[in-house]
Amino acid sequence: MSVGSSQPVIAPVPLGPPVRTAPAGIGVSAGLGPSSASLGLSPLGAQPGPRECSRAGCRASATHSIGWRNPRIHSADRVKVWVACDEHTDFLREFLLARDFPVTVSMLQPETE
Repeated sequence: MSVGSSQPVIAPVPLGPPVRTAPAGIGVSAGLGPSSASLGLSPLGAQPGPRECSRAGCRASATHSIGWRNPRIHSADRVKVWVACDEHTDFLREFLLARDFPVTVSMLQPETE
């Protein structure tokens, strides 16, 4: 209430969509997506490193490519690619299939030097 008034003070309500946060353990912090290093990307001028598995905490060399997309927000020509070691290929594929995302898995071509 304001001083000298019997009317309550009402705080303004922010306009716009609510801010959504991902549940703990989901998204980039969970390491489910590929890092730039796992895709062989590196800062300008740096030598690219070996492709590492996209699974959180895994540093094994990737042996498979997992192509996927979210059909609710992406057209058929937009495909994201994760890479996975032998141990985590099925885990990442199942993670994506559980969300009804189209998924393709293929062997990675050996890196050329």
